[in-house]
Amino acid sequence: MWTDLNRPPLDPDALRRALVRDGSDPDAFWSRLDVVAETGSTNADLLARMQGPDFDRSVLIAEFQTGGRGRHARSWVSTPRALVTVSVVLGMPGLSLTDIGWVPLLSGIAVVDALRRVAEVDAELKWPNDVLIDGRKVAGILAEVAATSPVPTVVVGIGLNVSLTEDELPVPTATSLALENAAITDRDILVRAVLRELAVRWQQWHSAEWSVDDLAAAYRERCGTLGRRVRAELPGDRELVGIATDVDTEGRIVIKAEGEPPVAVSAGDITHLRAV
Repeated sequence: MWTDLNRPPLDPDALRRALVRDGSDPDAFWSRLDVVAETGSTNADLLARMQGPDFDRSVLIAEFQTGGRGRHARSWVSTPRALVTVSVVLGMPGLSLTDIGWVPLLSGIAVVDALRRVAEVDAELKWPNDVLIDGRKVAGILAEVAATSPVPTVVVGIGLNVSLTEDELPVPTATSLALENAAITDRDILVRAVLRELAVRWQQWHSAEWSVDDLAAAYRERCGTLGRRVRAELPGDRELVGIATDVDTEGRIVIKAEGEPPVAVSAGDITHLRAV
């Protein structure tokens, strides 16, 4: 039973009619969609239940997530019905394992495009796949490899802050669509927009035979990290400060420190710094 009129539950039947392929819409991208009231982690649930091709392109959404995981195994707890917390299974037939790291970046492009189009907010990407509005994080993405053969398969989790208030934000550097005066905060509409954009991006990449050239160009256009002075906290307690100049074809952020050659960073926490 829900009592907060500002946070109604999702409508699973309507979402399935709009997004899942069946006899009336055999061309729909997603194969199944489930909404649960509560779970520990939608990513963990899909990884645990995934058995064979029947789970490819399946979607799991939680109204309340108690054990969500971010990058570097950071934990977070969602507020009931205040977020879009969704995970999907994406099989990538024919994709080289060297390019599988592009999946979370592709997902970031999809979220940015959905928010710009439907919510009418100026969303952008912070490398690798945080989604920001005016420098504050509104969405995070976690991709985990579920299988490398016979078909490379990835579970992608997306957490989008929708109606969180200032008091409910997990950290001061976060925000929500409501706090940013978005045109839309209806979670049903947002789920449809994000999943449709993700499907379109997957299909474009697949039709290009997994070439990363167009994907990298689209990512660069949406990446607010480029051109910024940044600090990269690298493995081994190392630190690199410089200008983010590019995202290369391996999805790495290229940083040019003063007086030093450019360095391509594949893993590490990036902080946007003020210009000096």
